[in-house]
Amino acid sequence: MLSLAAAALGAGALCWPAEVGRSRLTELHRRGLGTQVAAASRCWAARRCGLLLLALAAGMGALLAGLGGALAAAMVTGTATAGWRAGRARRVAATAATGLSDALGVLVAELRAGAHPGDALRAAADIHADRPSTVSSTMSPSPMGPVPMGTEGSTDLIRVLSAVAATASLGGDVPTVLRSTGPAPLRSWLDRLADAWSLADRHGIPLADLLEAVRSDTEHRVRFAAEVQSRLAGPRATASVLAGLPLLGLALGQAVGAAPVRVLCQTPVGQVLLVIGAGLACVGVQWSARLVSGAVPA
Repeated sequence: MLSLAAAALGAGALCWPAEVGRSRLTELHRRGLGTQVAAASRCWAARRCGLLLLALAAGMGALLAGLGGALAAAMVTGTATAGWRAGRARRVAATAATGLSDALGVLVAELRAGAHPGDALRAAADIHADRPSTVSSTMSPSPMGPVPMGTEGSTDLIRVLSAVAATASLGGDVPTVLRSTGPAPLRSWLDRLADAWSLADRHGIPLADLLEAVRSDTEHRVRFAAEVQSRLAGPRATASVLAGLPLLGLALGQAVGAAPVRVLCQTPVGQVLLVIGAGLACVGVQWSARLVSGAVPA
């Protein structure tokens, strides 16, 4: 038994990576962990701010209109926050996808010039980091206007490209890193890039040709999504106007002396109606947003 244990320890010592190998493993772990920690910290901060905003809205509603006002204010605030986050996610996704298309163009050019994949990825990350403050003019403009390249989508893309460049330079598994690194807005795009990279490694197909196909597909998808978003601006505006009509009705009732605000705030029946009305309005807004977002291609 002792001889077997000694043999196992000796084999483990022989397999233990050298200083260079340990530094490479440490670098890969640091890059991947840094990306995951950054995404988790942003998610935690956003969740905390959302809960704080809900608490403040509920407190103000309770002071102005009692328990029913607190519930109604919480529902309205939650719905408004969800809509704002959805719009922000669309802008971040558009920025990230546009930046990825531009970075893939640089990557393909570097690969066809004979650069190592790690060096080509690093060059794409450096060029993307030095871009001007708006999206490239070769792409269709975002329906929300010019998107600053210093936003979250651009920062996440630079971080992902740097991590993948380190993996490629150290001879690691690039497709696995692509599938496990990156935020939600880049998830589908990075999965396509990982599939192309795996295909090149498995069958020996030129990597530049596959990445060029991915770049072209990404560019067409982004342009088509931008066109759909611009055409959906009208339905979104209509849904917002319809959601605000109950407030107009309350204002008109108050103007003619019906005192609907007093009924809603000071009577038990009014409190129940306030919660039901706010809930129905929030459900209508969410349903309209779901119908509109379903028309946007993934």
